Amino acid sequence: MMMASTDHSFLDLTDKETREKLSQWDRRADAMAPLTEKQTDSILDIRAAAETLPIPAELPIEDLCSLTSRSLRSPFTTTVPASTEDVLLKGFQMLDLENERIETAQQFFSWFSKLQTQMDQDEGAKHRKTRDHLNCYQEQCDAILSDVNAALEHLDSLQKQYLFVSNKTGTLHEACEQLLKEQSELVDLAESIQQKLSYFNELENLNTKLNSPTLSVNSEGFIPMLSKLDDCIEYVSSHPNFKDYPVYLAKFKQCLSKAMHFMKTHTVNTMQNLTNQLTKRDPLGLANADNAFTLYYVKFRAAAPKVRTLIEQIEQRSERIPEYHQLLEEIHQCYLDQREQLLSPSITSTITDLTSQNNKDHCALVRSGCAFMVHVCQDEHQLYNEFFSKPTPRLDELLEKLCLSLYDVLRPLIIHVIHLETLSELCGILKNEMLEDHVHNNAGQLGAFDAVVKQMLEDVQERLVYRTHIYIQTDIIGYNPAPGDLAYPEKLEMMEVGLSDVAVFSESPLDTNVKYSALQKPKMTLKELQSATAEIGVSVHRTTLSHTLHRAGLYGRVARKKRHVGESPNIWKKVLWSDETKIELFGHQGKRNVWVKPNTLHHPKNTIPTVKHGGVSSMLWGCFLSAGTRKPVRIEGMMDDAKYREILEGKPNNDPKHTVKASFEWFKGKHLNQLIKLNAVTVFLQASGVGGSPEIKEHYIDSKKDVDRHLKFSCEQFIQQQTHLFVGNLEEFLTKVSALKTMAIQGGPTYNLSQQPWAQPAKINDIVMATYRVMKSKLPSTLQSMSLYLANRDTEFILFKPVRNNIQQVFQRLHALLQEEYSGEDLQIIACPSMEQMNLLLSVNK
Repeated sequence: MMMASTDHSFLDLTDKETREKLSQWDRRADAMAPLTEKQTDSILDIRAAAETLPIPAELPIEDLCSLTSRSLRSPFTTTVPASTEDVLLKGFQMLDLENERIETAQQFFSWFSKLQTQMDQDEGAKHRKTRDHLNCYQEQCDAILSDVNAALEHLDSLQKQYLFVSNKTGTLHEACEQLLKEQSELVDLAESIQQKLSYFNELENLNTKLNSPTLSVNSEGFIPMLSKLDDCIEYVSSHPNFKDYPVYLAKFKQCLSKAMHFMKTHTVNTMQNLTNQLTKRDPLGLANADNAFTLYYVKFRAAAPKVRTLIEQIEQRSERIPEYHQLLEEIHQCYLDQREQLLSPSITSTITDLTSQNNKDHCALVRSGCAFMVHVCQDEHQLYNEFFSKPTPRLDELLEKLCLSLYDVLRPLIIHVIHLETLSELCGILKNEMLEDHVHNNAGQLGAFDAVVKQMLEDVQERLVYRTHIYIQTDIIGYNPAPGDLAYPEKLEMMEVGLSDVAVFSESPLDTNVKYSALQKPKMTLKELQSATAEIGVSVHRTTLSHTLHRAGLYGRVARKKRHVGESPNIWKKVLWSDETKIELFGHQGKRNVWVKPNTLHHPKNTIPTVKHGGVSSMLWGCFLSAGTRKPVRIEGMMDDAKYREILEGKPNNDPKHTVKASFEWFKGKHLNQLIKLNAVTVFLQASGVGGSPEIKEHYIDSKKDVDRHLKFSCEQFIQQQTHLFVGNLEEFLTKVSALKTMAIQGGPTYNLSQQPWAQPAKINDIVMATYRVMKSKLPSTLQSMSLYLANRDTEFILFKPVRNNIQQVFQRLHALLQEEYSGEDLQIIACPSMEQMNLLLSVNK
């Protein structure tokens, strides 16, 4: 409708108004349709392009006249039709007026009006057609919009219905979940009730099983029954609010008592029957104690698996249930009682045998007795672990009681020992071999033995302190040397004379037979060898056999030393052999046997002179393997276990004495005065426990290093003196020659050595002959004095070796000088001994 009104408004306008309105569209000021800059630029571009275009050929002639001169500024020429009539005719043909004629103005205006109307109609028809199309589109859009609105209404309705159904479904789902939850709760409640009732319902089954005559603690169902019974008791005990709590708890406890009674009866009967069987074989436990111990151990260990399972169950429950703890203690006590019943007689018998065998050797008795108790304690701990997995202090109480039997035998013997060496060795055995070697390496199994050994060590130390005090009072403070004690070197010479009178035995047929038997059977001991000689009608003492074997170079005829004879060679590849030697630089601490007449034992010629405090010595350590040897190591200071491990660098050793520390820590330095002040009354009070033990403070002084330093100085002085004694003249001569050569090198006058009065061949011959005579006369006496005072060929060789080297060096220098400065004739005059002659002269000490 709007478009129609617009069309009518355009039709009502005249041509003039239309032109005026069109002219107002692009006015400079207040334009009705102002153009943008871009549009204006586009119009200018079109105008510039149009100016260059040619005039269309179809343009009428009249229109050519209306063009301004500006518009005709085209370089192109336009072709003008031939005549105006042709142009008009062509135009009328186009307007379909070729058959009409216009003669008057009225006809023209009528035609023009008709033409204008037709043109307007043609123009309006296009617009109307466009409008009709638009109206059709509008109706279609309205229909679509109506359909869309209807669809939206239906969707809203569906959404409301969906929300309604969803809410209903969610409510139903929640209700179902609630029902399922309640169902699960009811099921859990039912199961809980059923589980609770199962504990009470189990009571009847347990009573039935425990009262069954065929019940056995070794059956497969006994241990599960115990577990079920424990669970029932634990559950009932944890719910005291139940109505029948006391009744059911008492009934379950009664079942537990029955079960524990069965276990206790089975375990105790097994141990007691085993003890009775062993006792019947040896009622007194005295026949062959070694076999008895082995039998007792093996039998009990073989019976351990029979009761091990039950004991494990009891131990697992002993921490939670007091009844099981009490049952475990009763089984422990039964086991220990049976072991004590078996071991006490055998241990007493073994200690008695050891005492009779080593009645005069207290050290061997203590060592063997302690070693025996160590094995007993270790075996008992191992056997206890076969039965039980949890320790008990009652085992150490039993072992301590058994060890006290050894202490009761050894203490009376220890308190009557009077020799300081024996007491010191006993201290070393108890402290080093027993406490450090055994107890410290196995403290868990040797706790009871540790207490007894410490008590024994205290007794030995108290006895040692007391005897030391007596020795200081009598032998040190009150010592009065006899004239013969200080008679040196006469005393040593008398000893040499006495030793030369020792008889030398020739090898007898007995020696041959003994040596042959020993070589044929390396494992044969002295006792077996003595029995073998007795079988052929010859009765020989053990000492005679030992001396005979020693002369033949055979040693170690003891059973414990022969257990490795005949072993595979591969075993020895795994063994490291180590030892240490003490080199006595002055004196000798070894034993020497001499023949003496009755009552002449202490005569000067029958005694060996000694040096105060043991003389001077040096300790060397070395080892070897199947692969080779190791360089010897000199031991500085005191040898203790830490230093020994440091030297060994982790290698094992089979000699227990190597870890022995110093036994005389009581007698160091300034504390000697404190010991002198002790008297017999003080020692007695301390031994009886009234006054306590004396307080002794350690103050370590390495006297060995100080002695080594003095020894080194003395040896160096001895070497210098002997060298000067033998070749002093030659050294003076060589020193003069060196000074003369030095002066010549520094620019002094040069002299011919053979022309010097003090270096003539005759003079040198006198010096050489004098030196040679001194060596031949003095060297034997020097070597004899060294042998007399040192009494050790190795020490003599070590000490004399530097002297021999110095003499050889002096003669080597002399030979080099003579070859350089003197002629052959002069050498014959000098007649210097050759190096071979000197080496032969000096070889008497090798």
